[in-house]
Amino acid sequence: MSDIEDPTPERPSAPAVGDGLLERVEVIEAQPLDQRAAQFEQVHDELLAELQRGDHGAA
Repeated sequence: MSDIEDPTPERPSAPAVGDGLLERVEVIEAQPLDQRAAQFEQVHDELLAELQRGDHGAA
């Protein structure tokens, strides 16, 4: 085999806002239904706020 590097660039890592999101969803899914609804609403609000902050920074 040769020592030629793979020309395919690596994909960038997920945005910081996604850090821990899947783990957080797994924890929420383990909760009773009424608690899940409230926790998913909180996650929704946090993600919406993050998206809106990003919109203001765009040129």
